Amino acid sequence: MSKTALITGASSGIGKELARIHAENGGNLIIVARRGENLIELKNELEKKHNIQVATLIKDLSIVGSAKEIYEEVKALNIQVDYLMNNAGFGLRGKFQELDWARQQQMINLNMVSLTELMYLFLPEMIGRNEGKILNVSSTAAFFPGPLQAIYYATKSYVNFLSNAVSEELHDTNISISTLMPGATETEFAKTADMDKTSMFAKTVSARSVAQAGYDGMLDGKLNIISGLTFSQKTMVSMIPFIPKKVMLKQVRQMQEV
Repeated sequence: MSKTALITGASSGIGKELARIHAENGGNLIIVARRGENLIELKNELEKKHNIQVATLIKDLSIVGSAKEIYEEVKALNIQVDYLMNNAGFGLRGKFQELDWARQQQMINLNMVSLTELMYLFLPEMIGRNEGKILNVSSTAAFFPGPLQAIYYATKSYVNFLSNAVSEELHDTNISISTLMPGATETEFAKTADMDKTSMFAKTVSARSVAQAGYDGMLDGKLNIISGLTFSQKTMVSMIPFIPKKVMLKQVRQMQEV
């Protein structure tokens, strides 16, 4: 039986590739993003190539209440969500007190509040069926604090902690919650976050490879899925428990300076 996946942030990057992968596996889709023209283009592509059904929802999840609107519209369409993939998110580079507060608040709403609310709304139905999978896209930024991206790193740490905790609460069910933790990836994220000229994004991996790792890991019920790290990044992550906090903070700051 075909599974239906709801994917946020599906207009580009990892979210778009997750949609393509799910379609290639014969699954129907509900794709969500702010840019309606991109969604329609993706819908047409996937329906034509894979003979599946794709519903589009144009929503800005940085606005409080939009997650509830998505849930209500999905219910009105009478579509069962088997896989929930919370991919939408963005970052900002700069000093905490100097960045625009309204924009930082939107980041908190998108990266944390809407993701949490979508889980909260769709999870009870999965529990009722004793079946379902959730993939929350976090980041390797969740491993440590991030000077010059203080709120972004904090939101991704929240995503990890929330996902892991709720996953354990579901230990006696057939529902899994997986967290995808990419490194620097070829998406619009770097440009939006003003990170594209930093050393952290000097080497990137394809959105497709990260999405594939996330999708496969979700199907396998993996807890944390780390993907797209260079050798030096893997080394740094493995050394986190042994690096003095002030040294680590300085290294992260320097990697994010232009």
